[in-house]
Amino acid sequence: MKRHTQELLYHLLPVIFWLLAVSGSVLPLVWLPLPTNYLWGFLVIAIVLTCITILGRIKRHESSVEQCFQVAILLGIASYWLPTVLFLMLPIWGYLYYHHIFDLRSLLSTLIGFAFVAIWASVFIYMGWIANPWADFFAKENAWGWIPTGAILFAWFASTIARQNLRVR
Repeated sequence: MKRHTQELLYHLLPVIFWLLAVSGSVLPLVWLPLPTNYLWGFLVIAIVLTCITILGRIKRHESSVEQCFQVAILLGIASYWLPTVLFLMLPIWGYLYYHHIFDLRSLLSTLIGFAFVAIWASVFIYMGWIANPWADFFAKENAWGWIPTGAILFAWFASTIARQNLRVR
């Protein structure tokens, strides 16, 4: 591949991936009568992208305890709108393990972050300030929020892989 073509693809492919993801997320709003859970998926993806940014800033051979705590709190808050987003913690742990920055303290800080959110959520539910979305964790209505979340996550993965493989060396 010529250098000019490689540079063009380096900049153009991520733009194409992101445009496809955004259009794939927004177009169902035009054609389908979707529940409000679908709109909350956009807030969830903003929180998930914030988590990716936090994890991407961890340097090699550093402790990831604080970042795991922050990500757990953010994902716990996002789980109010999309309860199954908690399962994203498994690939995050895999990412940290792959980069040799995952240890027992990181696991415990993640669990403490989830417990922190669970305690406050239980207080808010008991006081009647919020409804309990975790009662129907795997409800079909909650799955609609995964359309924008999955599309944007796919765009992020695809653009990251494209940029990694098309770097000019």
